[in-house]
Amino acid sequence: MTKLFHNLILSLAALVVCSTVLAFDMPEINLPDGFQIEVLTDQVPGARSMALGDKGTLFVSTMREGKVYAVSGIDSQPEVLTIASGLYMPNGVAFEDGNLYVAEIHRVHKFTDIEDRLNAPESRVINKSYPTDRHHGWRYITFGPDGKLYIPIGSPCNICDEPDYGVITRIDTDGSNKEVIAHGIRNTVGMTFHPQTNELWFTDNNKDMMGDDIPPGELNRLSTEGEHFGFPFCHATDIPDNDGFDGLGNCSDITAPVQELDAHVAALGLKFYTGSMFPDEYKNQIFIPEHGSWNRSKKSGYRITLVRLNGNQAVSYEVFADGWMKNEETLGRPVDLLVLPDGSMLVSDDDNGVIYQITYQQN
Repeated sequence: MTKLFHNLILSLAALVVCSTVLAFDMPEINLPDGFQIEVLTDQVPGARSMALGDKGTLFVSTMREGKVYAVSGIDSQPEVLTIASGLYMPNGVAFEDGNLYVAEIHRVHKFTDIEDRLNAPESRVINKSYPTDRHHGWRYITFGPDGKLYIPIGSPCNICDEPDYGVITRIDTDGSNKEVIAHGIRNTVGMTFHPQTNELWFTDNNKDMMGDDIPPGELNRLSTEGEHFGFPFCHATDIPDNDGFDGLGNCSDITAPVQELDAHVAALGLKFYTGSMFPDEYKNQIFIPEHGSWNRSKKSGYRITLVRLNGNQAVSYEVFADGWMKNEETLGRPVDLLVLPDGSMLVSDDDNGVIYQITYQQN
């Protein structure tokens, strides 16, 4: 019996060691004083965009995995369920009136009464009019204050002039009445609405191959429908294109970015902070996850930045959280943000398949 008990103890110890090895090794993330970050779940491979249901279900998209997850019990013991698979780069998810909307590259699905049907989802395609191009084709979607679904169409190239691309569109919840509301946008994979003015704000990832430090990325604001933001003839505020497209227009005629971002950081799913947990100085300020550069000689991004605003004017652009890149080694890639009802903030990381939760507690 003694030998048997001894062997049992060794076996249990081996299991503990094994589980420790397999557990996600979270990088050391730097945050301002009073903020904490922890892993909500590490069981969402390829986690990209996020949307929250009325009953507290977290919906998480993927891109290369072709899946959509539902995470229940996020305030206690998160459980992950795959509710869709085999989709064509389903990057976009949005929730409205009990229904989940999922955007593949070329079409939009509507999952009716999704939180009551997690084990047997029912969906239908409501729009299949979007291009099939993979290059900048993954879509970030969001609902506006008008109840319409906003969907970008990225440029199918590094630099080119293609009609019907480089725009932001919107459709009704049944997929009808598609219209273009903004032009000259190379590739936005992050859009949100100001909580007070209802204006559309979005990030844009600018041209590659102009150099390590140009052109800057962009934080933009749409104040009037139909505005043009410069692509392909003008990059950022005042950088004419150097591949012959500068003859298509003048930088003086575009809507300039509210804030130029660091070059090639791949700014994605920005959000205004609308909660009450963080200090008052963060209220209605913009947080931007920067996914990270892919071909810069020295990496940039891999962090969350904060743009402080005074009205519609940016007054600072600063690092809020970093540590997902160290000594040129990628340790994670932030993608999207979501402010929960309790005021905490979720961060998706598609490199690690993780959802983090950022909280604040005054010291």
